[in-house]
Amino acid sequence: MSDRIPEPVADLLRAVLEALDIPHPATIGDSEVHARVLAGRVIHTVVALYGVLDEETPSLGIEWTTAYLRERLAEHPPTGYRAAGAPRQNGGQE
Repeated sequence: MSDRIPEPVADLLRAVLEALDIPHPATIGDSEVHARVLAGRVIHTVVALYGVLDEETPSLGIEWTTAYLRERLAEHPPTGYRAAGAPRQNGGQE
């Protein structure tokens, strides 16, 4: 028995990880934007997973679903807040 995950499933799992593993906010003030960005990414991830796992609804295929998820994630980039560990802009003179 092989322990290898089929590539289409592995690619979907990578997309899920990309969706959820975004930089933590640098300050409490950045938390609101971080939460909003993450919530948008979570919603699209849940929709994608339901699309693959729902046995009662015809599936468009795991490859299509993965591409769709990545397109939606591109609409919700993890930006608009200062991330923990990110270098300060303007040489620290904000």
